[in-house]
Amino acid sequence: MEYNNVFDELVDRGYFEQATFEEELRDLLGKEKIPFYIGFDATADSLTVGHFIQIMVMMRMQRHGHIPIALLGGGTTMIGDPSGRSDMRMLMTKEQIDHNANCFFKQFQRFLDFSDGKAHMINNSEWLLDLNFLDFMREIGTHFSVNKMLTMDAYKNRLDQGLTFFEFGYMLMQSYDYLVLYRKFGCKLQMGGSDQWSNILGGYDLVRKLESDKVYAMTFKLLTTADGQKMGKSQKGAVWLDEEKTSPYELFQYMRNVDDRDVEKFLLMLTFLPSEECRRLGQLQDEKINEAKEILAFEVTKIIHGEEKAEAAKEAARSLFQQGVSSENMTTSALDSALFEEGIGILELLTKVELTKSNGEARRLINQGGIHLNGVKVEDPALIVTGESFEGEELIIKKGKKVYHRILRGQQDQ
Repeated sequence: MEYNNVFDELVDRGYFEQATFEEELRDLLGKEKIPFYIGFDATADSLTVGHFIQIMVMMRMQRHGHIPIALLGGGTTMIGDPSGRSDMRMLMTKEQIDHNANCFFKQFQRFLDFSDGKAHMINNSEWLLDLNFLDFMREIGTHFSVNKMLTMDAYKNRLDQGLTFFEFGYMLMQSYDYLVLYRKFGCKLQMGGSDQWSNILGGYDLVRKLESDKVYAMTFKLLTTADGQKMGKSQKGAVWLDEEKTSPYELFQYMRNVDDRDVEKFLLMLTFLPSEECRRLGQLQDEKINEAKEILAFEVTKIIHGEEKAEAAKEAARSLFQQGVSSENMTTSALDSALFEEGIGILELLTKVELTKSNGEARRLINQGGIHLNGVKVEDPALIVTGESFEGEELIIKKGKKVYHRILRGQQDQ
């Protein structure tokens, strides 16, 4: 389906949760190319699959000509959003936050086109860290009712456990972001997850009061699994967009193993496949639903890591599946990371982990096309295997059609 208005696309594909003045906003998005923003607090050194829904919304908006502003929360992260939390967020140093924001900056460049003013990335530390407290409270604080704030879930749910004045200021800071971005870029819309509705409304109200102009707020649904859990967690922890933390293969396998009930929703929200195709694939039953899951895993991995790595991950996953082998139960060698800093020859490596008895046998295997590294055929017997050959901390060697060996970087195998 072709969408003339991005608002219709966000509704049809299941993103949309609620908005202020829906019809007005839909009309605006159909007529003008507007700057909009989504904020990302820099609480880790990588974005996660949980952030991917916001990234997809920004990419879709940009494809319709709207101008994304990715706001890095170098300032707001100093406080921490109390929304959905039962305790105060652990405080981070400015150096940690700056490092994390720089990591976000690099990742966003994979997803958005920042050329010629088509998108902006800015850090709210630019205006929050040097604020004068009294000036800020006189200009901004006078527009916020404590009584109203205490009725909002972000604060109401914390009253029994305890809420510090420190955290209470978060909404004022986030609201001020909207005002600054309106004045700097003409930003007309703030977007975010449904758990941010209270914070977003604070900024929406502030801009309308101080600038006497129409601006808007929209939230989209949080990405949850069929059993009600937030998506983006695996048994090993968070699923990261940084391939050093979650390899393309691991991401592929995570998406490949989603619940049957989630396939259609995830295809609609996490891929650019036509909506009709997403719905068709989502209705497949029994064994055929696995075809849809593989397409989902490939498309998500392709958007995040590129087509070449998605193909390699798919090939590795297929090979393992056909043999009934999982990376957790295949033969594993833990080798010292130092081996891969300068690199080790593929012939020596194969012999070292006892996949071959000699370098000569290893050379013959490679010349016959019998060795694959993470799903990619080894063509050159002189190949040097380095840390860049790994996906995360893992390197899977396939010998022939049936033999698999996993290498982990770390301490020397005993």
